[in-house]
Amino acid sequence: MMSTRVKLATVLASAVALGALAAGYAVGSAPRAAPAPAVDRAVTLRPGPRLLTVTDRHVSSAALADPTGPRAVSQQECLRVYAAAGTGICLAPSSPWSYQVVVLDAELRPVRRLDVPGLPNRARVSASGRMVSWTTFVGGDSYTSSGFSTRTGFLDTRTGAAVTTLEDFAIRLGGRPYRNADVNFWGVTFTGDDNVFYATMSSAGKRWLVRGDAGARTVTTVRENVECPSLSPDGTRIAFKEAVDADPAKGWRLSVLDLRTMGVTATAERASVDDQAAWLDGATLAYTLRQDDGRPDVWSVPADGTGEPRLLVPGAESPSPLT
Repeated sequence: MMSTRVKLATVLASAVALGALAAGYAVGSAPRAAPAPAVDRAVTLRPGPRLLTVTDRHVSSAALADPTGPRAVSQQECLRVYAAAGTGICLAPSSPWSYQVVVLDAELRPVRRLDVPGLPNRARVSASGRMVSWTTFVGGDSYTSSGFSTRTGFLDTRTGAAVTTLEDFAIRLGGRPYRNADVNFWGVTFTGDDNVFYATMSSAGKRWLVRGDAGARTVTTVRENVECPSLSPDGTRIAFKEAVDADPAKGWRLSVLDLRTMGVTATAERASVDDQAAWLDGATLAYTLRQDDGRPDVWSVPADGTGEPRLLVPGAESPSPLT
């Protein structure tokens, strides 16, 4: 296993074109994972000691006490999934080359659909279940040398109000107003008030953690070299992927930022993690790694830098705790 993980770090570090990676995930250029050992269509998003994942492009769940054991697999097809408080978001194919944001109720019934451009990449739901957010990769612009850029939006499931791109928000960088045609955002994570959020912003070859205000339609930079933030349950820390030596070409280290001290702790995961990690609880992170053949697995690691990575759910991706 260790040799495979070392190879994986090398493979992912060389995959600088994030858009190309997203395209591979979405259209299935990588081999699909084998089906789970047990199939049961009775998947629910109701809170409980279970971990939601995607297995072979379908919403699935497993008991947190035995995540490698029998798995419930639904008929709902998703490329990314996340859920909280009985509300789910599914980034689903609507045709071979188009995708939708699908809001799901607790029994996986679609309650709203939004067409989105590009290839699904990130998905999140606020802790209350009110806000859902998504990121896709789209062609055009100059996000990477591959010519991909991002579109990030969110939806208030209570009012129906939707923001289709964060690029219209007013930006403050280093305390000053900022605007540039190459600005991109990705990886939203909401705070407990369903208004303030964190995300990644890129521009001029740099990436920042930004703190956003949905109501005021503003974002403010917080710290450089923070990608794909994930806010801890207590709202004091952010798990993120940190580009090694601030260079994505060298891969990413899964790390944790303390919002009170601005100190960063690298986790014990040494493989390059190109994912928006999820907090299983206040002390443990879950994330996706891909094997040499492209097969995804969900791993976990302590958030405080101790311990070692552990294989959590083989043949799965897009982890979301339902507790």
